[in-house]
Amino acid sequence: MPSITRDIHEALQTVQRPGDFYATGTSEIFAPALEVAGVGPIALPLLPVQAEQLAALAERAPYGRGEATLVDTEVRRTWQIGADRIRIGGHHWTRSLAAIVDRCAAGLGVAGPVSAELYKMLVYDAGSFFVGHRDTEKTPGMFATLVIVLPSKYTGGELQVRHREREVCLDLSCPDAAEVAFAAFYADCVHEVRPVTSGCRLALIYNLIRPGSPRAARPPSYDAEEDRVAALLQRWAARSEAEGDEPEKLIYPLEHVYTPAELGFATLKNADAARAAVLTAAADRAECQLHLALVAIDESGTAEYADSWPRRGRYAAMGEEGFEAGEVCERTLTLSDWRRPDGTPAQLPDLPFEDCELCPPDAFADEAPDEQLFFEATGNAGASFERSYRRAALVLWPQAGTLAIVARAGLEASLPYLESIAGLWAAGGNAPASPSWHEAHQLAGLIVDAWPKAFDGRPGGRPGQVARLLASLTLLQDRETIAAVLARISAAGSYSGADNQALADAAALLPPAQVAGLIERILTRNGPWHAAACAGLLARCTLRLAATGAAAHLLPAAAVLVTALPGDPARAPAAGSWPRPDPATPDLVVDLLDALHHLDALSLAERAVGHLLAWPDAFHLDAILVPAAVKFAARTGTLQRWAPTTRLVAACAEHLDRRLAEPLAPPADFTRPSTIACRCAHCAELADFLADPKRKTWAFRAAEAHRRHVEDSIRRHDCDVDTETERHGRPYALVCTKNQKGYQRRVAQRDKDLRDRAQLGPA
Repeated sequence: MPSITRDIHEALQTVQRPGDFYATGTSEIFAPALEVAGVGPIALPLLPVQAEQLAALAERAPYGRGEATLVDTEVRRTWQIGADRIRIGGHHWTRSLAAIVDRCAAGLGVAGPVSAELYKMLVYDAGSFFVGHRDTEKTPGMFATLVIVLPSKYTGGELQVRHREREVCLDLSCPDAAEVAFAAFYADCVHEVRPVTSGCRLALIYNLIRPGSPRAARPPSYDAEEDRVAALLQRWAARSEAEGDEPEKLIYPLEHVYTPAELGFATLKNADAARAAVLTAAADRAECQLHLALVAIDESGTAEYADSWPRRGRYAAMGEEGFEAGEVCERTLTLSDWRRPDGTPAQLPDLPFEDCELCPPDAFADEAPDEQLFFEATGNAGASFERSYRRAALVLWPQAGTLAIVARAGLEASLPYLESIAGLWAAGGNAPASPSWHEAHQLAGLIVDAWPKAFDGRPGGRPGQVARLLASLTLLQDRETIAAVLARISAAGSYSGADNQALADAAALLPPAQVAGLIERILTRNGPWHAAACAGLLARCTLRLAATGAAAHLLPAAAVLVTALPGDPARAPAAGSWPRPDPATPDLVVDLLDALHHLDALSLAERAVGHLLAWPDAFHLDAILVPAAVKFAARTGTLQRWAPTTRLVAACAEHLDRRLAEPLAPPADFTRPSTIACRCAHCAELADFLADPKRKTWAFRAAEAHRRHVEDSIRRHDCDVDTETERHGRPYALVCTKNQKGYQRRVAQRDKDLRDRAQLGPA
């Protein structure tokens, strides 16, 4: 078992606390009752006249250098008003401030109670600024500074905060009277206020304190863990590409429960958020993709009764006594509901995964299922159970491996993903050199490479999947991959009549000679099994090439199909082979002769009609040839007068004429035709009853098994007999009554023959 999954898990176990060196946001408020001694109540948004009054009342704000406190407008040019001269009231301000503090504590990754102590008010008029500096810890337990910018109109004055190698620039301007902007940062962070270019910036400064804390909090730093995880991912990605025996994906289950509606990197909680941050940075360094997804594991299997007596009832719910889960018989593992670190949607399909990709592989070994049901034994089936596990997880794979992962996930995942990429490309203007086109082209090639092989006559993939692939390729006009699909999938046995339209549309993009060669290969491989479908494909392609004058290229393909027509036992697939060839249909005859007519292949068409008439078991006159002849007779133009179709119509007309010449009258007595093949005593008695001209009914009194046998013989041989069980006395009697169904069938056949003969025209 590769060690990467356990190594990643161990490396992240020490990452317990989320948070960053700063936190910022906005908060809706009810305007507080703000008063400043010497000025009075302050209106919000701040009025220019009151800004001037505050600046006139305030003093120059100093700054600290070592143990000294200095005033130097080259370093700090702003005005300050002490907390002792400020009064903030109002019913809602206390709750608003508490909510802001809670958001800042969460953003800074600080657990436990945090309080805010007002330190001062700062007035930044036009030209005010403060160069980069660090705050001193002004009171025991202080660990951070909170800046709340009150509603006012100004420009400039951005707050820039630096910590180690990282830096952010925050615009805290907030002119709306119902909203304040805030930012908090650790006290050891270097920060500066850029010059205010117009208006006045009014800010309340608070000290954030952890009461009773023996030491000040520090920003969470997981540099060592990030380095270790990045190195692990780099080695894993390199080995995956070189050796191919590493897990394809890495799946790290999270601790908290998240619904699809709340799943997102921005909404992760506690240690989940911290570990996601470490993995985000490490994945970027290792050139890996990172997503959030929902893990679903569904299991079913046998159950056992925990006591000696089975419980009554439909099922027992999870935890109910009486059942124990036994062997797991079926298990599906799926990843879905993808999210990107930047919050943008990820259009990935549901993907399967394996236990070896979990970090660690036994991540769910001791987990209780989210849902578990037990079902008691019914009939021949024993007791069973179903259970499911649901968890959010962080999922990684090498940056260049996305398309390969999707392709290997199977056609149910890869085809919809290809369709989405092709659709985005088409919506974006159909640029042939765009990244989305190349992405779709690459994925399509991987899908062709991974296409399930046709096996033992069974096509690879499900019906309609080849058509879906070709529809996307036709939209993309990806001629190279279209040719690969026709040669490596359709001509390899993964073909059905449902693919014909998509095949013809896609083939129209290729040169005629190439199309003809590929169609010939498809018909050679599939003609003996799917002659009707192949005839439909030949007809569609012939019409398309005839419009360009290049239909003659398809003559070899047409000859292949005529040779593959069913009927001749010498050319039929071996008895008992699987799958059995599709039966002939009227459309097979119509499509084949239509194609041969457009190809002007007279001798080939004569050969085909001769074959159709020579093998009535495969091409039944009433079921196949007459309906086809009726369609031809309804045509106008050269096809109606074409010798092969004229010959076919004449043969069908002769067949109908012979049957119409036969006399038709209802039975003169109760004699009914009998073709009973069974020679048992009961069926012999049935045959005697059918041959008797005087008997209308027969009561066959016998055991149930014998009655069922006789009734089955009547049904299988289509005897003109109605049956009813008479349940009087023992044993019961099967009452058989002769009817005129055979005559009624002949009457219906006569009516149909007259209609068909009229449509075939005069002899």
